[in-house]
Amino acid sequence: MSVWSILGWVVLIPVAAGALYHLLCVAAMVRWRLRKALPPPPDWPPVTIVKPVTGLEKNLRENLRSTVMQDYPDFEVIFSVQRRDDPALELLYEIQREFGPERVIVAVDEQRAGANGKINNMLGAMPYVRHPILAISDSDVRLEPGYLKAIVAPLVSDERLGYVCTPYKAACAERWFEKLELLSLNADFMPSVIFAYETGLSAFCLGASIALRTEMLEKIGGLAALADYLVEDYELGRRIRALGYGYAFVPPVIDTMVDLKTASQWWKHQVYWDQNTRAARPVAFFLTLIIRMVPFALLAALARGFDLLGLGVLASSIALRLATAAFLLGWGFGDREGLRALWLLPLRDLAGFASWLLSFVKGTTHWRGADFLLTRDGRLLAKGFEPGS
Repeated sequence: MSVWSILGWVVLIPVAAGALYHLLCVAAMVRWRLRKALPPPPDWPPVTIVKPVTGLEKNLRENLRSTVMQDYPDFEVIFSVQRRDDPALELLYEIQREFGPERVIVAVDEQRAGANGKINNMLGAMPYVRHPILAISDSDVRLEPGYLKAIVAPLVSDERLGYVCTPYKAACAERWFEKLELLSLNADFMPSVIFAYETGLSAFCLGASIALRTEMLEKIGGLAALADYLVEDYELGRRIRALGYGYAFVPPVIDTMVDLKTASQWWKHQVYWDQNTRAARPVAFFLTLIIRMVPFALLAALARGFDLLGLGVLASSIALRLATAAFLLGWGFGDREGLRALWLLPLRDLAGFASWLLSFVKGTTHWRGADFLLTRDGRLLAKGFEPGS
């Protein structure tokens, strides 16, 4: 038996494992969607929402106004900016005039506690936080009016919870590479998060949409303690869980805008995402090798010289991948945009496999227009910086 013949059979293992995994993701989605929502608490505590902003992103006005227009009795919104010449400042002050300074605060602070720009940005907002519940929402996220009640209710109902987060899906993808980005998030990453939550196989924390008690930040050393981590949200959740607190993952599924200018920017972000995941959960990330069905089905067909069996394996793998993804996108997330881009999913899976491999050999990461060295423990170092200097 030749090496290629042996390879043709060996690679069927991840094909079969991937098929099982995608079916289990469907089952996890059904279970998550059918879970009953908590009843509203008798009293809603006041909440501070922090929205870090950097530059004029796609649909920024709509995203910011959706944060201020929450159906909630008592809350404030802090838009934090790190640069005094940030082009978004004019828009922030315009929204502040529209809704009033009691509802909207604009914080501008250029302090730098570490390499993580998001943490540096939010640190400027912390002196203005007045309420016992803190919600963090990224600037590219658009919120439904009932979002704040949905994410705060579990914290009010259960004191054993340390934080609550919600799923999000990519939206407003226009170019082909933006559609690949959308599929990476909506058909790959977020179904894996729901699978992890429902099975309990892996814990997580999604910083794009999270609520926690303000006092919890003090217990874990404050935001500044996270300033040198690439995956600051995972480290935040890890520290809270280490104190013995649990977490909840609840609807609604919110939208995050896809805003990529070039294919190169998409590719760098794809690699960044894989480096992000590898830094947070290295063992789990490595094990995802055995569930990459489409790339290994293609390899199986190639090893068998594209005979009938090899082509059958490839065709059935693509069909199952598309069918399960269609269910997750359509019924699970209500993502019509993702369904229209579904024909690109096999290409996205091949690109995802390439970026997965690259994340193991690439020692730098590209983030917010700058390059950083990524250490073994998930910390960021400015390129050219030597520890101890």
